[in-house]
Amino acid sequence: MVKQTTIASEISLTGVGLHTGQEVTMTFKPAPINNGFTFVRVDLEGQPIIEADANYVVNTQRGTNLEKLGVMIQTPEHVLAALVGCDLDNVIIELNASELPIMDGSSKYFVEAIEKAGVVEQDAERKVYVVKEVITYTDEATGSEITVIPSDHYCVTAMVDFGTKVLGTQNATMKNITEFKNEIADCRTFSFLHE
Repeated sequence: MVKQTTIASEISLTGVGLHTGQEVTMTFKPAPINNGFTFVRVDLEGQPIIEADANYVVNTQRGTNLEKLGVMIQTPEHVLAALVGCDLDNVIIELNASELPIMDGSSKYFVEAIEKAGVVEQDAERKVYVVKEVITYTDEATGSEITVIPSDHYCVTAMVDFGTKVLGTQNATMKNITEFKNEIADCRTFSFLHE
């Protein structure tokens, strides 16, 4: 039985949103069991909550955008990667703007903040989705595809090819979530000059 986890104390980071250019303060806070990852827009009346849920994804062009009842969260992917990479289950992320800070374009600063805040076990069993059959999805418009295959061992393999000579084809494999901090967190996003 693996227990759910959250952070031990709250911690804040300040930076600039990559696409909006707005300064934003983001605060990670401990969350109750079964909360998952939730964003709270403290800059808006009623402090609306947007769950990190694929059902709220409205756009993935050069970043992920979540929207719930007209409230947006922009570019959460590096923060969410850090939370998962640090093996967390429940965290509240408060924001005073729509877009999370980009920092240096990686997850490194978020991982460092999580480590500084500390991680604690909670008194509830982690819910795990067990893959029992091959699941494949292809986006015909972009050519992107994802395949999930049953396995007794954790393994994620990613390959990207943006059709440019500068980047070429890139791939990476992670065989344990503990590899995230040293092998993945420092990886940075990029932008094309023409965009």
